Amino acid sequence: MMAKTKYIFITGGVVSSLGKGIAAASIGALLESRGLSVSLIKVDPYINVDPGTMSPFQHGEVFVTNDGTETDLDLGHYERFVRFEASKKNNFTAGKVYETVIRNERKGKYLGGTVQVIPHITNEIKKRIKSGGQGKDIAIVEVGGTVGDIESQPFVEALRQMALELPNSSWAFVHLTLVPFINASGELKTKPTQHSVKELRSLGISPDVLICRSEKELPKDEKSKIALFCSVPKNNVISMHDVDTVYSIPLLLNKQKVDKTIIEKLRIQSKKPQLNDWKRVVKAKLLPEKEVNVSFVGKYTELKDSYKSINEALEHAGIKNKTKVNINFVEAENLTTKNVAKTLKKSDAILVPGGFGERGVEGMILACKYSREKNIPYLGICLGMQVAIIEYARNVLNLKGANSTEFNKDTSYPVIDLMESQRAIKLKGGTMRLGAYDCELESGSKAQKAYGRKKISERHRHRWEVNNRYRDRLEKNGLRISGINSELNLVEIVELKNHPWYVAGQFHPELKSRVSKAHPLFRDFIKASVKYLSGK
Repeated sequence: MMAKTKYIFITGGVVSSLGKGIAAASIGALLESRGLSVSLIKVDPYINVDPGTMSPFQHGEVFVTNDGTETDLDLGHYERFVRFEASKKNNFTAGKVYETVIRNERKGKYLGGTVQVIPHITNEIKKRIKSGGQGKDIAIVEVGGTVGDIESQPFVEALRQMALELPNSSWAFVHLTLVPFINASGELKTKPTQHSVKELRSLGISPDVLICRSEKELPKDEKSKIALFCSVPKNNVISMHDVDTVYSIPLLLNKQKVDKTIIEKLRIQSKKPQLNDWKRVVKAKLLPEKEVNVSFVGKYTELKDSYKSINEALEHAGIKNKTKVNINFVEAENLTTKNVAKTLKKSDAILVPGGFGERGVEGMILACKYSREKNIPYLGICLGMQVAIIEYARNVLNLKGANSTEFNKDTSYPVIDLMESQRAIKLKGGTMRLGAYDCELESGSKAQKAYGRKKISERHRHRWEVNNRYRDRLEKNGLRISGINSELNLVEIVELKNHPWYVAGQFHPELKSRVSKAHPLFRDFIKASVKYLSGK
């Protein structure tokens, strides 16, 4: 390990959602393949303290770390691409920064001085960045949004100050921009990139590397033009064009020597990159031997990023099983008794994910029933387990009207109920059952066979749980409770005994799935779907 952490600052221009998170994760993967230790940090300029209370339609999924921090979905990319576990130090927002500074002011920590953006806000940002990178060779810092946004200005200023305070070899700036392709003229346009770099320079930062997002590969002439007008060496203008899978991005960047350019700027000695694992992943993804259709019955299907980690976990499982996984997104709210059979009849597997609120729940329950009765492989996640319990209670135990108190406070059969520890809570942000909890698996269960061990740890994000008053009745009628948190005496996993593969968990297994190591439940879920398809 090097004596001091060095920094790579990644900013974006023109528009958001270009793939800064994927670029950051890919650069991290390349540096890690060279034997360097890497930390990745996402800073978000919005005023929310964290994304925990934000709608998935606005911001995509909330990624939960082992320590229970609700973070930006880009941390999911980081963990999937790089071998590190994120924590509360790896993501912070403008809201968190301002909250801390105001609290310090109330405590009198600024000695009666006037509290200002510079130096108080920028100092807090720098302090948090340094904390997130501590102990690592490289800290990659991604700034959310685009350069020029009023919200991001304190963050960009903090980066400028860090570059002034640190030796020139301790930092590198990477700027990601859009080079749009105009179909009408058949041309790539570099002007947005030129203006974006001009805006960045006006804030006191000159990029060392330009990563250009485009539909098509950037020709040499366009690279030369961008290099000339943006005062960046031609070899440092990188094409990050559309590819068949995001997992080929590290290989694409390596081919253009991004990692070599960065370590030369940082004056780091490292070994050659070892990318055979990435090559194997891409080959398995692009050359599958089988193909299955998974019906994904969710509440937020209009925005695919709402379920980013689940989508990726399914892809990892497909890669492991050498199978192409086609995801058919089904809006749960539109599923009825009249159309459920027609909608789900081509399914080789059915997945019901997590969510909050009553909307779409009855459609999810219908999907559970269809899967159970037709012996189609089923994976339930968080709410997906709760609706499976409700469906079983209604249709097998004959408890008519069985429900969760989240959806019906006056139900006669509250098979899902609010945790005792949650009853007195008034604040919504950061107060759920969050983070990693242990689970003990029943020997011989499908879950235990999948994991290959009896004790596991998985990440949670919920308030409601299986009501223990109904556990005996559920088990006596054929539902197998195969995973328990013994410390809190809570149900973690349920299965059906007389079903090819019907498993549901209260936790979020997708959060621990990795490119090179598919999560056991997703792996066996897709394996079961392949078997189901072959038996049709």
